[in-house]
Amino acid sequence: MGKNNGDQGGSQWGNFGNFSTPEIAAILVCVNNQSKDRLRCAVRFPLQLPVSVRGKDKADEGVTQDISAGGVLMHCGEEYPVGSTIQFSICMPARSLGSPNDVHVECTGRVVRSSPLGDRVEVGAIIDEYHISR
Repeated sequence: MGKNNGDQGGSQWGNFGNFSTPEIAAILVCVNNQSKDRLRCAVRFPLQLPVSVRGKDKADEGVTQDISAGGVLMHCGEEYPVGSTIQFSICMPARSLGSPNDVHVECTGRVVRSSPLGDRVEVGAIIDEYHISR
C-alpha cells in the first residue's frame, strides 16, 4: 500500500503523495465500516448550553446536546447543509466553571450532520477554529 510505481499523476486515478485514489478509497471503506464510537477522538460532555449559530444566509439560536474538544452536537431551528461552514458562539456559565465571569467560546466549524428531530434540527459540527473570551 502507498506505492507510487513512478506514476507522476498521469493515471486515471491520480496520486496523493504516496497514496493513489484507489488506496484512499479502500482506507475510507475501512473507516466507514468502523463503529462510530471507535472513531471518536475526544470525550463528549453532555452539556445543554445556549448556542447562537450563523450560516451563510441564516442566523439561529439553539441548545447544545454535547460538546467535545473536536465538535458539538446541537439542536437548532434551521437546517444547515452538510459540508457548509458555520460560526457558533457558546456561553459557558461562570458558576459551572468556578470562574468569576462567563466564558464565551466563538467557533468556526463544518457541518457533518444535519437531520430533522421533531420541530428542531439536530446539527453536528466539527470545530475547526475557536477563540475564548471572558
